[in-house]
Amino acid sequence: MKNKIVPSLWFNADGGSLTNIISYYQTIFTEAFEPGQIMALGETPSGKTEMCNVTLYGQRYAFMCTASMHHPLNDAVSFMLNCENQNEIDKFWNYFTQEGKESQCGWCIDKYGLRWQVLPNNLGQLMQKPNAFQVMMSQKKIVIEEYL
Repeated sequence: MKNKIVPSLWFNADGGSLTNIISYYQTIFTEAFEPGQIMALGETPSGKTEMCNVTLYGQRYAFMCTASMHHPLNDAVSFMLNCENQNEIDKFWNYFTQEGKESQCGWCIDKYGLRWQVLPNNLGQLMQKPNAFQVMMSQKKIVIEEYL
């Protein structure tokens, strides 16, 4: 059985509709994001509720959306996004922060409140450079060139 444990992300947005949330993530992850069928769960104590299974880079997730906030997304759950190069870092960072928020050390929050740390694949090597910790602490978006 693939993905015996499936992480579930609970959003509250768009009147409980998952359509815009799915479109948002499909826009940036393109072919790596495969949504399943949206299932209407009807009215719950948190209002209109929908659920959908999605696959992102081969990992299955359950997305749920309610009309009103039940439990907000927070820093306790986040995703590290390993990027091939600066262009890929810029692509994801710019997309997530366009309507979201920048943080520090490659961390950002997208428009739906999901936390991301957008990192280069070679972060371990970069962190061995002199003053690497100070460089990282001074950055919001990771800029690889500043470590070299």
